[in-house]
Amino acid sequence: MRDLLYIERLVMAALLLLLLALAPAKAQTVVFKGQIAPLEVEQKGYDTYTWELYKDSTVNFAIVDGDPMPSSYAEFVGDNAGPLVNVKWLEPGTFFFKVRAVNVAGCTMNLKIGIIKVIEAKPTAVIVSPDLMMTCIDEPTTLEVVLTGSGPWEFSYTDGTTIETVKGITDPNYQLKVNPKSTTVYWITEVKDMFESNSDDSNSVMVVVNPKPVIGKIYQWEP
Repeated sequence: MRDLLYIERLVMAALLLLLLALAPAKAQTVVFKGQIAPLEVEQKGYDTYTWELYKDSTVNFAIVDGDPMPSSYAEFVGDNAGPLVNVKWLEPGTFFFKVRAVNVAGCTMNLKIGIIKVIEAKPTAVIVSPDLMMTCIDEPTTLEVVLTGSGPWEFSYTDGTTIETVKGITDPNYQLKVNPKSTTVYWITEVKDMFESNSDDSNSVMVVVNPKPVIGKIYQWEP
């Protein structure tokens, strides 16, 4: 009976390793650098679960323990035990996880292994100027744009009619000069850094254009 149990565990370990080796790229879980992502298994009875993270792709995690991954690459948010854990991924790369199940009899098994691919976070662009700005006609005004990601950047912005693109930005705090002829709403439609692009619209800012005072006719006063 003990031999049969041993053989069963070997077969399960080999199957897990085969599934890991043959997993297509699309089966990998993809997360962004800095993202907190859950890892989960279905709770079975009174089993307890412990999760481990690795970065060495040469190890057969199904049957042996690898070297724990340094916390500079990823860290558990809270505990690493339970059917559901959360991990914050700190660096780009391809990493591996394993969850070990222990039943009430104390028997243990490497229940699940998988691959996590961490990619650079999408850049963002935020207009930090007030939501409502005032200017006078024919007087340019400046919108402050804060960028995240890895420069150099470029971004496209619009007034709802035309789209303009600014390239070669090296400072994450960019001063965007605009010169509207009438009250106009501006927002950013796309931002790119050296790794990724983000086509989500930014917040918007309205620039109210006021006319200049009208100068009336000047009359010479005569006593």
